[in-house]
Amino acid sequence: MLKVFLLIVVGLAGDPEHGKTFHAWGTSLAESSARLGVPPERLTYLVDAPMEGDKLVTGKSTKEEIVKAFDRIATQAKPEDMVFVTLIGFGTYQGGDAKFNLPGPDMMPADFDAQLKKLPTKQIVFVNTASASGPFVEQLSGPGRTIVTATRNGAEQYATLFGGYFVDALTSEAADADKNKRITVLEAFNYAKAEVARAYEKEGHLSTEHALLDDNGDKEGSQNPGGAKDKDGKVAAIVSLGSTDASDLPSDPKLRALYVERKELERQVENLRLLKEQMEPAKYSAELEKLVTAVALKTREIRQAEGK
Repeated sequence: MLKVFLLIVVGLAGDPEHGKTFHAWGTSLAESSARLGVPPERLTYLVDAPMEGDKLVTGKSTKEEIVKAFDRIATQAKPEDMVFVTLIGFGTYQGGDAKFNLPGPDMMPADFDAQLKKLPTKQIVFVNTASASGPFVEQLSGPGRTIVTATRNGAEQYATLFGGYFVDALTSEAADADKNKRITVLEAFNYAKAEVARAYEKEGHLSTEHALLDDNGDKEGSQNPGGAKDKDGKVAAIVSLGSTDASDLPSDPKLRALYVERKELERQVENLRLLKEQMEPAKYSAELEKLVTAVALKTREIRQAEGK
């Protein structure tokens, strides 16, 4: 029976607002891992610094701890298993070098490639949701590897929205295009890409991130994988983290809809905070106040519906 090993790494945030958002994404994925078929003993969740709610954190996201995590997985995983790696945080690109920012020494694609080579598994999914992550495709691409990045190159260095929507896709029914209760990497990618475009359009900004997916080992990612003539997407259309189940949502249709509406508002708040540096301060403050108020009102509506 195929077993999935999940490694979640939340790197440096830069400021408290981004940190809260990145931890929320990581924690959401970690909390859903058991439901997705990844028991606690196969989950590794590393963060830059503990925050409230980080109950499933297993260690600090330093290069040393990441190497230890790969070493541990390498001794436990079998060839027929799958390793799923997700990076959340900030990335930088300077002098031709892409880096994922961590407490202490950062890690470059070559550093991660050395770790991936330790793994005995025939299938590896590596998702870098950070800014300036595009160069990871070329350097990590290879047989048996599905590589996803939030940007198409190193020049896209603004904070990215992709990670939040990718996690949403993996942990809910929203991205399940064929309604088979399993979210493939391709379904998650396409869902996240579409939601990112919608979010930028909603805020009236030109998108500063363009996600890539490579799963054929040719070192070239595609922005539109899965098409009949596209070279990428065939493996990603099969590989999945696990089964989706919305049992964490209320069974009552009306109450369920309210929860979904609140989740969408909360995602808009997160997006706005990530786009802060691209906005005028006055507009940012006004929109943030409006959204935070909307979340509070929706929460009140939910409590009233629940009779609390």
